[in-house]
Amino acid sequence: MAIRAGTERKLLDAAEELFFTNGIAATSVDAVLDRAGVSSATLYRAYPSKESLVAATLERRRRDWEGTWTAAVAEHGDPRTRLLAVFDALDAYRARTAASRWCAFLGTASEYADAPTEIRVVLDTETSDMRTRLTALAEPLVGTGAQALGEQLTLVVSGALAMRLRDADADTGVARAVAGVLVDEALRAG
Repeated sequence: MAIRAGTERKLLDAAEELFFTNGIAATSVDAVLDRAGVSSATLYRAYPSKESLVAATLERRRRDWEGTWTAAVAEHGDPRTRLLAVFDALDAYRARTAASRWCAFLGTASEYADAPTEIRVVLDTETSDMRTRLTALAEPLVGTGAQALGEQLTLVVSGALAMRLRDADADTGVARAVAGVLVDEALRAG
């Protein structure tokens, strides 16, 4: 059963802030309800479990991230800068999304040794989307080498996100430079 859009937004905002700042295991459903100012009956009408709330929160974040990345790519004309625009998107997303110390997807994956199906689906979709998109953006540059370059860049992007745990002020400069070297090497090899 659906809930009103405004109520759902409040619920997902509270869940995002608490889950991805304090941790999922450390955040009770009651804490989310208190922060959102909604009743448990309202929550369970839309989300039958904490895991389904986590999955919905991740899915909303995935769509938001995808929009930020799309906008960053659209700002560039040549294939190389379009490919490296993922780092522009990371910087832009971080500047406006304070409810996380690092990547919500990496954080969630680290909390579950064996994630429940609804969470695993969103995590797998996000990873697959990143690989697929990086590969598609690499194709005009390196042709048949795009899949390998997409995989390499997925690792670099994930590493840049993970470094935010070690250094809260870390930016994407080093990751962008590493990615540039990988792109240049792929161009020479191709």
